Amino acid sequence: MLKLATKPEAKKDAREGLKAALVRPPVVAAVDLGAAKVTCFIMKPDGVRRGDRTLTTAGVGYVQSRGVKGGAIVNLDEASDAIAQAVERAETVAGLSVQGVTVATGGGQLSSHRVAGRVSIGARPIGDNDLVRAIQHALAQIKLPGRRAVHILPVGWSVDGQGGVKDPRAMFGRILGVELLVVSIAESIFHTLGACVERAHLQLEGVVAAPFVSALAALEEDEMDLGSVCIDMGGGSTSAAVFNQGSLVHVETVPVGGHHVTQDIARGLSTSIAGAERIKTLHGSAIASANEDREMIEAPPRGDDPGAGPVVAPRSLLKGIIAPRVEETLELLRDRLKASGAPIEPGAGLVLTGGASQLAGVREVAVRVFDRPVRLGRPRRVPHLADAASGPAFTAAAGVLHRAAFGPREAVSSKALTSAKLKREPLDPRANPVAKAAAWLRENL
Repeated sequence: MLKLATKPEAKKDAREGLKAALVRPPVVAAVDLGAAKVTCFIMKPDGVRRGDRTLTTAGVGYVQSRGVKGGAIVNLDEASDAIAQAVERAETVAGLSVQGVTVATGGGQLSSHRVAGRVSIGARPIGDNDLVRAIQHALAQIKLPGRRAVHILPVGWSVDGQGGVKDPRAMFGRILGVELLVVSIAESIFHTLGACVERAHLQLEGVVAAPFVSALAALEEDEMDLGSVCIDMGGGSTSAAVFNQGSLVHVETVPVGGHHVTQDIARGLSTSIAGAERIKTLHGSAIASANEDREMIEAPPRGDDPGAGPVVAPRSLLKGIIAPRVEETLELLRDRLKASGAPIEPGAGLVLTGGASQLAGVREVAVRVFDRPVRLGRPRRVPHLADAASGPAFTAAAGVLHRAAFGPREAVSSKALTSAKLKREPLDPRANPVAKAAAWLRENL
């Protein structure tokens, strides 16, 4: 028998419906600003399926990168034009316009710092205000001159010294502790990114670390819990995100990427950059293959001399150029991770993402350098993506959508970290960006 709703129930349903409409998530636009390409993914609010934790993008656009070198913007006009073109292509597919974008970058001299805070509670349940006080206490202990916090993530909570607490609210205890991971980039690069996005007539809604969001898209939950390292191999930089017990615990980067391999090939074979990129894609490998001494490859000569013939070289020479650079890059990252003291579990595996990871033989070199199991990662749980946009090179853009849909929830939102910094106010050289975030917490929470 059909049950008719009473008047109070109808009012309650109407209020809940209005509340759901008011808190409906906005359109999310992600821009992966790399040295090789600029990608834009757009997701509508109905693109999130929480039942099976899958996503549906409304539009995808990508163009060749311009104005970006070594993970940093070197030409503001060219970079802003590339962003505008990528966003416009995605908007055309999605059939809508976006006002703001979240930018993923592996450059900007990414670094991370861990800091802890403790506060007294008293004989009452732990509430939101106690969490805020603990976060404030932790943030007050760190100073990052000349740097900008882009992520402030709780690594773990403790109650009366008992660690491993995921959510301490409503628990009882005398001492509440928190450990935070603060991921930051250079202040000047942050402002340059903001100016670049503004020139593309868009609003900067946040800056995120490419290895972190790539991990959100590529790693399974078991890999995060048991320990894993996601290495994002871009054109201008190679960066890593270390996960342990389900949380991000360290971020590292080196300013060497796939474009450096291309430059080595261009120098070694006396060919153009475009020719070197084509040879790398078609014939490149970081490991030896059969008959490579007898197999010859052709490369276009430099310049526009019509009488100059192609450059002819054995494929073994190409491997001899690629392999040392790939090995050197991964060894440099390995040594920096060791020096940082990042808590990498002995059995933690590696997941490779980014366009440069698609080069043949890179996985085998990574196994030899890190002495760990290695797999190639790609965007997961975005089943409808076309083959051209579902490879490792598009993991960061997909990860921004994963972060917006499923978290993890950060101690200070990207919007707060970004909007407070882009006000046109005189910059105080003694200002502490993390202290500003703590001040925002005090004023708004």
